[in-house]
Amino acid sequence: MKLVEVAVAAPIHSTLTYSVPEKLSSKLCPGVRLLVPLSGRIVTGYALGPVVQTSEKYQIKPVIDVLDALPLFPESMIPFYRWVASYYLHPIGEVIKSGLPAGLSPQSKRNILLTSKGEEHFQDVQASSEIAEASWLNSLIAKKKLAAAEVRKLWRSKARNTLEQMAAEGLISINDDLSGDATKIKKEVCVCLAENHLAIINSSNLLVSENKTLGLINELGRETSLDWIPRKDISRKYSGARSAIKKLADRGILIIKDRQIYRDPFGDPPHFYPAPEYLSNEQEIALEAISNTLSKRKFQPFLLHGVTGSGKTEVYLKAAERVLKQGRSVLVLVPEIALASQLEAHFFSRFGDNIAVLHSGLSQGERFDQWMRLVKGDAKIVIGARSAIFAPLGDVGLIVVDEEHDGSYKQEDGLRYQARDLAVLRGSMQQAVVILGSATPAVTSFYNARKGKYKLLELQKRIADRQLPKVQSIDLKGIKTVSGRPPLFSNELITSLKKTYESGDQSLIFLNRRGFSNLMLCRDCGRTLQCDQCNITMTLHKGRKELICHYCGSTSRSDIICPSCHSTQLVGVGFGTERIESELKDILPGATIARLDRDTAVKRKDYLDILKAVRDRTIDVLIGTQMITKGHHFPHVTLVGVVWGDSGLGLPDFKAGERTFQLLSQVTGRAGRGDKPGRVIIQTHQPHHYSIVSAQSHDYNSMYEKEIDQRQKLGFPPFSRLVNFRISGEHEEEVKKTVLALSQTVKKMIVKLKNMVLLGPAPAPLSRLRGQYRWQFLLKGVEIDKIQAVCRGVYDQLPPAIRSGKLKLAVDVDPESML
Repeated sequence: MKLVEVAVAAPIHSTLTYSVPEKLSSKLCPGVRLLVPLSGRIVTGYALGPVVQTSEKYQIKPVIDVLDALPLFPESMIPFYRWVASYYLHPIGEVIKSGLPAGLSPQSKRNILLTSKGEEHFQDVQASSEIAEASWLNSLIAKKKLAAAEVRKLWRSKARNTLEQMAAEGLISINDDLSGDATKIKKEVCVCLAENHLAIINSSNLLVSENKTLGLINELGRETSLDWIPRKDISRKYSGARSAIKKLADRGILIIKDRQIYRDPFGDPPHFYPAPEYLSNEQEIALEAISNTLSKRKFQPFLLHGVTGSGKTEVYLKAAERVLKQGRSVLVLVPEIALASQLEAHFFSRFGDNIAVLHSGLSQGERFDQWMRLVKGDAKIVIGARSAIFAPLGDVGLIVVDEEHDGSYKQEDGLRYQARDLAVLRGSMQQAVVILGSATPAVTSFYNARKGKYKLLELQKRIADRQLPKVQSIDLKGIKTVSGRPPLFSNELITSLKKTYESGDQSLIFLNRRGFSNLMLCRDCGRTLQCDQCNITMTLHKGRKELICHYCGSTSRSDIICPSCHSTQLVGVGFGTERIESELKDILPGATIARLDRDTAVKRKDYLDILKAVRDRTIDVLIGTQMITKGHHFPHVTLVGVVWGDSGLGLPDFKAGERTFQLLSQVTGRAGRGDKPGRVIIQTHQPHHYSIVSAQSHDYNSMYEKEIDQRQKLGFPPFSRLVNFRISGEHEEEVKKTVLALSQTVKKMIVKLKNMVLLGPAPAPLSRLRGQYRWQFLLKGVEIDKIQAVCRGVYDQLPPAIRSGKLKLAVDVDPESML
């Protein structure tokens, strides 16, 4: 009997063994999806490889079906998946599922139907206390069925025994309906000339319509250089083509076949970027070091530390050229869709359609098609956001992580992985070169370079010796208030905006906050309006006439009354990008002003249209959040204004100083990238804070020395490792009781371990989110192996409320945020 190791897409940390029926044996190989039985359901599993005959005495269930003709990931990825599952304490089947395109998990949905015998039975017991106490039973009697969602809840409760007994007595029927893939291969009908078509044509009396159709097929073949011509393209040119094609196929002159086609993720052709005529000396030195390692086909991580505008992208492109010549593949990661679009254009300009893209801006179908192009080897380069680290590339020669410092590389729910760290891991497993690129590297990355774990490459000058912009900080504490409130813009910033506009140049205004006012305050009783589901203030969006919670997305009308005193005297306090836009229109009445944030760029096309307008110089001033800070090249932007430079310094986060420096340095780098010098004005209440002083002088090293000294004294990463345990639920007292019990369990486990401490428990900084109360504690230690051993022990001693699913436990290894 053949056996296969299967990772099921379910919350099970171990793999399972199934038998392989003879009829499926030839179809099964590592990397294909399987349908397998699990606890009375049918679920998706992933074949990992054969299992040696086991002597264990338990029933081995058979695989039901093999779902794929081709593996969805190469066998070389399986050790990678195993490592990710082990390190991040996540079920391996769910690790694989999270990496695959959405819509590829057919599974059974269980529903329950009341039988005719059941209807008769319950007519006789309508008044029984059993029915009065069981709301689900009342629902079943009234509707004669229970939907899948309700059945799932009941199946995890004590009611399961009752349901199984009712089924045994014939009162209900329990059914499993199998759902198929939500995403399917897209096909179109194509035609091709048969190999012996000329001989048949010469011996046949063809109709006029048949001759005309053959002429069109030859014409389209010459225009497109394709052997297979889509039938719809022929029919567009000649209305009688469809019937003629069928007749020609009946004669054996044509072959008709359904062929897979790929949905186009690009839409309009990307912007074209020509290759530069030459590289700078620093680029040449960096590229030579990378090329020498590429020629040896061995693993080596490089930290490419280059100031903004120094030409890091060109180093990526040249390195990719060398890898492709070796016949190997290239994986490029970007922190968000915005930068994916930028790099898509650069790589498309150089490598044409040899690239695939993977990010959340694609539809399910587009993402599936891009994935299958990689599976089939139709593309050798993949560009994508963090989940592209799971791209199905077999022989990877180069992995690029652009803006490697960016927090977006950390997944904050589900499988909480750090894509930058996984890039280094995957590079080591596949003997690839890894380039971590940034103008403001993560402190941990620069520490690794200082310690020799990474090789440091530096680009200290901008292309063509352009100067970095001059940066001025404005102390907001010294600005006089207007009507009791400080103005949004200092006189220096207003004057600079006017001069920039009058000279025909462009400006960027940065504020990391959306909306018009960031809270609504009752003038009569002083209450601030909060989201009903979160302990977070609602933000006023004046254009939409709504109050919006930026965490759960709930909305309410902006003309509501105070829920405490019923006053209508509500006033917006604070400011966001929407208010900045409103006030700028008064300051620059003739200017074209646009806003780039999540409100104005709901779709990827919205975002690209705004960026194109900046490039085309139809926008004079662009206001934005973090979306405008990263990687954009706008040669005519000569002024950058930062409305509130220290907004992130008050957050309860040991990385607050580092992040403030990175954000300011990145937005500063958007100025002066063309022929004219740039200028930056940072408005701040803390002009002497080291992060702002370092950003003002473009001095990464001074920020790094401050940060690394503080972290060593406090024992924070890179001098320790952290794991955050967060418990959430609807009832705060139950959450608090459970987190206290679990933390006591952990304290007992670590009492004899050196260099390991537990911090907390305490309410999370965002103590209530989406209706869930949140408490957490932090495990801090030096040796990650010992920390993970403790974490695995925790899973064996979970409190009943977590085991039952009533409360949720999230374990975050190497947390990026404590909020």
